[in-house]
Amino acid sequence: MQIRIGLENGFEGRSIAWALDHPGCFAYGQDGAEALLSVPRAVLAYAGWVAAHTPQNWLAGLGDFDVRLVETFEVYSVDAQFDLVAEGNLVNAFFHQDWKPLTRTELERAAQMLAWSHAELLEFASALSPQVLNAPLEGERWTRLGIVAHVATAKWWLLDRLDLAGAPRSSLPKDVFERFAFTQARLLEVLPGLAGVAQVTGKDGELWSPRKLLRRVLWHERDHYFHLLKLSL
Repeated sequence: MQIRIGLENGFEGRSIAWALDHPGCFAYGQDGAEALLSVPRAVLAYAGWVAAHTPQNWLAGLGDFDVRLVETFEVYSVDAQFDLVAEGNLVNAFFHQDWKPLTRTELERAAQMLAWSHAELLEFASALSPQVLNAPLEGERWTRLGIVAHVATAKWWLLDRLDLAGAPRSSLPKDVFERFAFTQARLLEVLPGLAGVAQVTGKDGELWSPRKLLRRVLWHERDHYFHLLKLSL
């Protein structure tokens, strides 16, 4: 099997290698070379994650695989007039693959993975005491509860890139766990309707499509789940 990689350089000061045909599978590195070297380990972990959740494992025949870099994107910033600037709105990767409409099978698998990732993060956070959830963390932007809130709000933000949020941000529940459930429900509600949709939209100088939305929403929740696990070591 061939694992096709889209490489995004300059993402929060490092590189991220995206497995373009496998939403939720990604690897980081201090530069592109390091990110690519991390891909095989990420693919095996991803395949194990899928296998642990469903007997209908679409990666059961993974076997030996080759990693192939097919596209590279350099992150840049624009100002309100969309001119290039050193600091401004970050424009993250839009790969050629992101133009392609999602299939029904891809969306069915995505819904499963989103349910797994949501449940894992919720189970972990719900087991923590309010004191631990709200305790300041040295060197961190948010508390643990703040991370959960960020993940919840980010789903609204990502849906809004394609005008799919369904409600203004101000209407989101104030309670973090209610918001976490609310934005997840909205995401799962709109996913089936994206099958075959050939939509590409520009927002704040960045291109978005249903495939990019799916790629980034799965990455974002899994990434912060790993972040929470790391904070507990």
